Amino acid sequence: MINNILYRSLLFLACMSVYSGMQASDDHKPLLTADGPYIIHNVDGSTRVVSVSLEGHVSDTTYTSLPANFSFDVVSHDAQHRFPVSLHHVERPQCYYPQPDKLFVMSDPHGDLDCAVSLLKAGGVIDNNYRWAYGRNSLMVIGDVMDRGNDATQILWLLYKLEQEAAEAGGSVHFLLGNHEPMVLMNDLRYTKEKYLLLAERMMLEYPQLLSRGSVLGYWLSTRNTIEKIGRTLFVHAGISREFLDLGLSLPMVNEHVSHGLWMNKQQRRADSPLTWFLFASKGPLWYRGMVRQEERYSPIATDTLDMVLRHFDVDRVVVGHTIFPEVTSLHGGRVLAVNVDNKKNRKHHRTRAILIEGTVVSFVDDDGKGFIP
Repeated sequence: MINNILYRSLLFLACMSVYSGMQASDDHKPLLTADGPYIIHNVDGSTRVVSVSLEGHVSDTTYTSLPANFSFDVVSHDAQHRFPVSLHHVERPQCYYPQPDKLFVMSDPHGDLDCAVSLLKAGGVIDNNYRWAYGRNSLMVIGDVMDRGNDATQILWLLYKLEQEAAEAGGSVHFLLGNHEPMVLMNDLRYTKEKYLLLAERMMLEYPQLLSRGSVLGYWLSTRNTIEKIGRTLFVHAGISREFLDLGLSLPMVNEHVSHGLWMNKQQRRADSPLTWFLFASKGPLWYRGMVRQEERYSPIATDTLDMVLRHFDVDRVVVGHTIFPEVTSLHGGRVLAVNVDNKKNRKHHRTRAILIEGTVVSFVDDDGKGFIP
């Protein structure tokens, strides 16, 4: 009897140990959350639509041809945000624009749709239905939608839809490439949430294949600029180095060449041309931190070089993202403005997260919509 009880006790403990191990394993397993859709045009003319539901179920449908007026809802990973999107014609934007009455500037949303929506609503850029509410004014997002967060695809679709709505209202949406867009597209997924890797694994694909040039979002990304000039302000994700300036490149040449190398890996960029390699390297416009950092390893920009940059592009200031600051920050006597911050922390503590340019007046904006003149 004692041996029987002992046997049952040991068996129970063994089963509990196995169950606990399985539970721990499940707890650490990355889960799929709402994502997509990824709309991919196949070479045979058909279209593949891949999406993930709130419950984590993958839908993979191929259409011989997309239905007329094809539209869909985009839902955040936590179901807090939902908005409809319709497909529209896409082409590369200009890189020179006149100053609108209002220009709202933010950067580096990094997959955090909730923080992005909060800021856009505070600035009056969108309404409670996620529709464009900024009239003939403009929105500038200085790169890095990709990586770190769970709603990167959703933010891309939001900007895609707002671009069309703004154009219909006489306004404009500008999304510049950051360093994380080409990182993801070249399959450098060090900062990419596990849900995206798991989806690609389920589809037996590399994740960048879901955002290939043949996809709707991939093609849209391939037409985004790297540098734009609006009024008296130059916008670029990271900065302008002396080495970049010495190349004497036109903005259209930079924008086309970066798009050309988006899906290339480092070896392919090096083999393609010295220019392709440079544009994606540490002193190129996607990575150079020397406009905002003074450490020697960042090759800080000299005052006379900054003067040359402003004269060359005929601007009063350069606005950058990329490098995180505690607040939106004015540098070099207001000639360089750094808009990248810790979005979650600054939202929580009511610190500035955006820039508003109205004519010649520049102010820094928080999630209450309050503007502070630096």
